[in-house]
Amino acid sequence: MEKTSGRQIRGPVHGKYITILSIDGGGMRGVIPGVILARLESLLQEVDGKDARLADYFDLIAGTSTGGLITAMLTAPNENQRPLFSAAEIVDFYKEHGPEIFPQRNWLGWVGNWIGNKIDQLRQVVGPKYDGKYLHKLLKTKLSSTRLHQTLTKVVIPTFDIRNLQPTIFSSFRKNNTAMMNARLADICIGTSAAPLFLPAHYFTSSDDIGKVKEFNLVDGGVVANNPTFVAISEATEQLREKNEHFPAIAPCDYRTFLVISIGTGAAENEHKYDAETVSQWGCWEWITNNALPDVFFEAGPDMVDYHLSVIFRSFHSKENYLRIQDDKLRGEEASFDNATKENLENLVKKGNDLLRKPVSRVNLETGHYEVVKHGDSNEEALKKFAQALSQEKKLREKNCLKTKEVE
Repeated sequence: MEKTSGRQIRGPVHGKYITILSIDGGGMRGVIPGVILARLESLLQEVDGKDARLADYFDLIAGTSTGGLITAMLTAPNENQRPLFSAAEIVDFYKEHGPEIFPQRNWLGWVGNWIGNKIDQLRQVVGPKYDGKYLHKLLKTKLSSTRLHQTLTKVVIPTFDIRNLQPTIFSSFRKNNTAMMNARLADICIGTSAAPLFLPAHYFTSSDDIGKVKEFNLVDGGVVANNPTFVAISEATEQLREKNEHFPAIAPCDYRTFLVISIGTGAAENEHKYDAETVSQWGCWEWITNNALPDVFFEAGPDMVDYHLSVIFRSFHSKENYLRIQDDKLRGEEASFDNATKENLENLVKKGNDLLRKPVSRVNLETGHYEVVKHGDSNEEALKKFAQALSQEKKLREKNCLKTKEVE
């Protein structure tokens, strides 16, 4: 395990749980998990002091697309070997840089904006909507030369290699990875954020100590795992199967040992935007201009992951160990991938705060819809319980590790 300010993150073998944090993709909607994570970190600070950071409590943090960027922000080390960003700084990051990543046409008026939107749609037929230059420069500046295995806790960031037509999972758990997979975090984040139609695919190379080179041709990890929670659990499960010395000697399928927080970036409310009679007549132009393909890829996938995990945790009578926080009732521009106007960003902050106050919801296994848990906590109250559990887990590990050293 990596070091943080002279302290070492204790492996789950010294505790009771394997702790996982997962963050969905969703462009500017990353503001919503930013709000949620800031509250979780503040709750941990109330228990363990102002220097507490999320990377101190999770064995694994996973993120796709904008979630991958947040993952890097929370785990990349600064010069003091502490997280580069606190969770409280995430929202400000989006407010400052979002309008430059996704430039808006606020000065054109509604007629000009309508015309501009039609031009953008036409451009998306022949190329990505944005050139990505600002995002690329920003990530390379902020993350510098930091590589995958230098993060302060383990991370998993899914991408998709368009040349090989295969998912490429960047996981700092995988000790048997070649040095070529130990890529720069900046390149990984650019790759996982390269949403088709919006940002260009990312090509880069990574080499090992003897000069062997591996090529990567990456697009957004959201096409395979916009909700990376199951990928994260799979990575941790593999450590159990391989009998990693830092993990307890339990069966890989024993989900009672997992403590998981999964945070979504919001989804559009079902407004019956599409129907079979309509889309059966569509060609390429209609699928693109109506944003139907992004809706299908980025909304259906996360719901299937949540459905599957809900079944698993319930089957092990440990549904309280899995918390999914998601708002599936975003309307209009709230659900936009790239609306970086000041008004929309402030509205997303409000959505995040409103979501904290809403009751915990779980997917109905019959209908697939989220339903409020009867007599349940609010999301904020649930986070408070998780913060207490995470703090207790951290203290238990430190205590047991100290005992082990005394015996030695």
